[in-house]
Amino acid sequence: MKKINVCVLFGGISPEHEVSLRSAEFVLNNLDPEKFNIFPVGITKNGDWILFGDTDYSLLPSGEWQKHPANRRAAISPVRGQGLLSFEGDCVVREWIDVVFPVLHGENGEDGAMQGLLQMAGIPYVGPHVSASAVAMDKTLTKLVVDHAGVRQAAWMLVRGADVDNRPEWVVEQVEKHFEFPVFVKPAGTGSSVGVSKASTHEQLKAALLNAGTFDSKILVEEFIDGREIEVAVMGNESPVASICGEIDSGAEFYDYNAKYVTDTSVAYIPARIDEDVEEQVRDAAVRIYTAIGCQGLSRVDFFVTRQGNEVVFNEINTIPGFTSISMYPKLFAASGIPSGELIEQLLELALEAGK
Repeated sequence: MKKINVCVLFGGISPEHEVSLRSAEFVLNNLDPEKFNIFPVGITKNGDWILFGDTDYSLLPSGEWQKHPANRRAAISPVRGQGLLSFEGDCVVREWIDVVFPVLHGENGEDGAMQGLLQMAGIPYVGPHVSASAVAMDKTLTKLVVDHAGVRQAAWMLVRGADVDNRPEWVVEQVEKHFEFPVFVKPAGTGSSVGVSKASTHEQLKAALLNAGTFDSKILVEEFIDGREIEVAVMGNESPVASICGEIDSGAEFYDYNAKYVTDTSVAYIPARIDEDVEEQVRDAAVRIYTAIGCQGLSRVDFFVTRQGNEVVFNEINTIPGFTSISMYPKLFAASGIPSGELIEQLLELALEAGK
């Protein structure tokens, strides 16, 4: 059987660069070289594209991959039929690419920008298309769609970064009129909890808003939900399916970047410690949100289940969820009976199906 040419994109200019490197290592190590011709292309923090010249993917997380002597500068041409271009001296090497797996988190990777380039190039790719990626990346736009879908979510308020810079005390007063402490403050367009803070006082709120404003010009303020943190993986195009539910006990005040990727305080429970009927409500809501946003391929949908009343409350959706060795998306489907190698193959098949 003819091998499929797969380009795995990783790195990128977003604050989630390091997470992407670890996700890509996992994906690349779970691709069967007997079935796929693999083209690993990394994007540096400066925006340079490099075709990685080795199969030792353990070099990715440390950044050593950038210095490999067999590397070549690379680019995906927006011209249909050109595919992956790499540059060797004055020569241009052109490789036909059947499908791209953009293992890119955050800005220019998960927000529709990369999806737009691949769409122009006519190359199928894993994950939601341009509009769904853009809506899911902007938490305020996601909120509007989920409101329309009729799924409960935390009360929220949009704050402009320019207002925080120019009149921070006024902004803090407006937030305090709408919410009781504590509240969560989030940049509208980051993932992996980058720039997210929990504020319990006037001064903490002001600091949280200023911090979030360094990552995005739009800031989301949300009410605090006292609940279990529940995650569910969704996969599919026209007929998406949800995994079993998992639960995160952060071991910290909340599940921030450090709890996710730096410290070992967090504990994952698969399946989640919730009643069967509540789990079905979460899985149903996950598919409804996935469909309402227009997702395809994959997404991870996160919820709270309140400690009082077991109410299901939507938190956020991630269209290119983490694929590190500790990430919930592959672990949830593994627990649902789909091991990581098979999962990645199914995602590539879904991308090829959607690209026909």
